[in-house]
Amino acid sequence: MRDANTVLAIIRERGKRGLPLRDIYRQLYNPTLYLKAYARLYANEGAMTPGANGETVDGMSKEKIERIIELLKNERYRWTPTRRTYIPKKNGKKRPLGIPTWTDKLLQEVIRLILEAYYEPRFSDFSHGFRPERGCHTAFTEIAVNWKGTQWFIEGDISKCFDELDHDFLVETMKEKLHDNRFLRLIQNMLKAGYLEDWKWNQTLSGSPQGGVVSPILSNIYLDKLDKWIETTLLPQYNRGKKRKKYGPYESLYKKITRAKKKGDRGTVQFLRKQRRKLPSKDPTDPDYRRLRYVRYADDFLLGFNGPKSDAEEIKQHIREYMHTCMKLQLSEEKTLITHATTEAQISRLCNCKPRSQYQTRQTRKKECK
Repeated sequence: MRDANTVLAIIRERGKRGLPLRDIYRQLYNPTLYLKAYARLYANEGAMTPGANGETVDGMSKEKIERIIELLKNERYRWTPTRRTYIPKKNGKKRPLGIPTWTDKLLQEVIRLILEAYYEPRFSDFSHGFRPERGCHTAFTEIAVNWKGTQWFIEGDISKCFDELDHDFLVETMKEKLHDNRFLRLIQNMLKAGYLEDWKWNQTLSGSPQGGVVSPILSNIYLDKLDKWIETTLLPQYNRGKKRKKYGPYESLYKKITRAKKKGDRGTVQFLRKQRRKLPSKDPTDPDYRRLRYVRYADDFLLGFNGPKSDAEEIKQHIREYMHTCMKLQLSEEKTLITHATTEAQISRLCNCKPRSQYQTRQTRKKECK
């Protein structure tokens, strides 16, 4: 039997080449994948948090791995409902958190390793959340380096994203590349396992529990549809022109400065230079130039737009309609805002940092995010 790294490398290569993945369920019989999953989980603080049956990492053994594999071979593995708890949010509300049992965590991590190996090479470069070697800092770097001259920020916040993920849409999305009904059925059963709150079982008709090991990769698979649609449809529609035309008032001041220099009028030169600094050198309303940029971190996304605000409103409406009709998700009206870029209010939400001055260093920003 191949070791875990070899199996994941083969899966990753198929993902890079865009080939479908078959016989995935059989990979769950490989004990080395469980040992790799255990090595990634045992040191986490959550490993000692009991689920609905009180089980923690302390009960881990090779015999437990063998029992899980035996149940999977006979298709008799049953997910335990998660234990529902609540954690406070900054706005005073509470966020539901689903805590799986240790056995479920271990199997979820094996599934996550397989899904990440296959989908990671396929995910959009615009996505930065819940991905290896990516995070809020890579998202900020993208904005700082490539979003020069942005006029409008269109901030998107998906309302109750993890709670509203449509199970059928998610499974159909995975079916496009994962050709293994047993593996997909196992994931579908996990999503429908429900949760215990005050020791009462509750059904889960949609969503993936926050706190579940596999939930982040499932949300990225789901939202990758949005990334690809924006990349292939929205960005080409709103990007045009190579560069802006020169701005008339700026050029006029430049000519006046040149004439004042010839006359030796230094006072006028200084005055005109101060006036020129207040103006853009390129025409901000050039109708032949538009730029739209996009970045996503988990369920928050940001678009930077160069153009009139009316077009920014139109872009926001296009996204709202696509998410509602095609992905069965809703934008939060309270948090989905269009703001002029000089406020710098929107990009800070990507990692809940405070708005920052343009003169702060990258090191200072990283300290704030931590």
